[in-house]
Amino acid sequence: MAAVTPELGRAQRLVVKIGSALLVNGAGLRAEWLRGLCDDVAGARARGTDVVLVSSGAIALGRQVLGLPTGPLRVEQSQAAAAVGQIKLARAYEEALAPHGVKTAQLLVTLDDTTDRRRYLNSRATMQTLLGLGVVPIVNENDTVATDEIRFGDNDRLAAQIAVTCGADQLLLLSDVDGLYTANPKTDPAARHLPVVQQITPEIEAMGGDPISGLSKGGMKTKLLAARTAVAGGCAMAIAEGSVLNPLSAVANGARVTWFLPDTDPQAARKRWIAAMKPKGEITVDAGAALALGQGKSLLPAGVTAVSGRFGRGDPVLVLDPQGARLAAGLVRYASTEARAIAGHRSDEIQAILGYPGRAALIHRDDMVV
Repeated sequence: MAAVTPELGRAQRLVVKIGSALLVNGAGLRAEWLRGLCDDVAGARARGTDVVLVSSGAIALGRQVLGLPTGPLRVEQSQAAAAVGQIKLARAYEEALAPHGVKTAQLLVTLDDTTDRRRYLNSRATMQTLLGLGVVPIVNENDTVATDEIRFGDNDRLAAQIAVTCGADQLLLLSDVDGLYTANPKTDPAARHLPVVQQITPEIEAMGGDPISGLSKGGMKTKLLAARTAVAGGCAMAIAEGSVLNPLSAVANGARVTWFLPDTDPQAARKRWIAAMKPKGEITVDAGAALALGQGKSLLPAGVTAVSGRFGRGDPVLVLDPQGARLAAGLVRYASTEARAIAGHRSDEIQAILGYPGRAALIHRDDMVV
């Protein structure tokens, strides 16, 4: 049976990655292009689609303000340019989306924020809250503080990780190419465009090339790495040429792209990931909590009768029913010492017990497999 190609207009949660070369040229910010992109974002929001933007461009904008030379920059120069450019970048998006009544937020992250489970949960909770409030998060790597060992190094892979973190069902990489080819189309006239990739095989990986633009870091190899991350998380990913005005509309109206297809959906992929983790502790619940979990609800402290093991916030734990049988697995939102302290108590008592408000659920339903 032929695979069904995703439709951008049907995305429930869409992450869009914008490359530096699309947003910034030698004269500065491409204001008209940005307005067109934001028109598209507002249209997607009006259709009920959550949108997250992962945008390059801070260093390119900052180096122009600071008068830094073209070509490679020293690390401290790049970080200084990012510090200046991030302000301009966030303001540009804010001003372009404000006429549509769309609010924006800036999120600066490093690799540590997505590989460390506690930071990952914090990032996920923040994005979920922002999207629930109708905000469009503008995400970028925190170049002002990131060192080599905690860097993504390119926003293609950052965008894929953000898509997985926020549970997006579609990721669109806007770049200077219109998809994946069997060879470099600029040097090989026989190169064929691939509209759909159902599986990332070694043959597909061998088709990756080098960056085309002097402003962009990510070539096709990084896009294929991003695709592998995205589809593993249940997110379909497309590579599209984004220099046209209203690039999201262009893709929705049939512009040539390459879609990479997942074999599952974001929720199922996340549940599978959680279920595969080795638990670091056990939480026993009463009959009422067991019934609530079976109905798809979160685990509240009031339903907990016992806590065993040593674990930190974000660690995987097992949930046992009153007879000691395995009921669920999940990522816990409190360390073991805190979980023991609030076990059996109502959520509105957490602050008095721990000295800070905390979170209502011990394990949120989105972080649990029953």
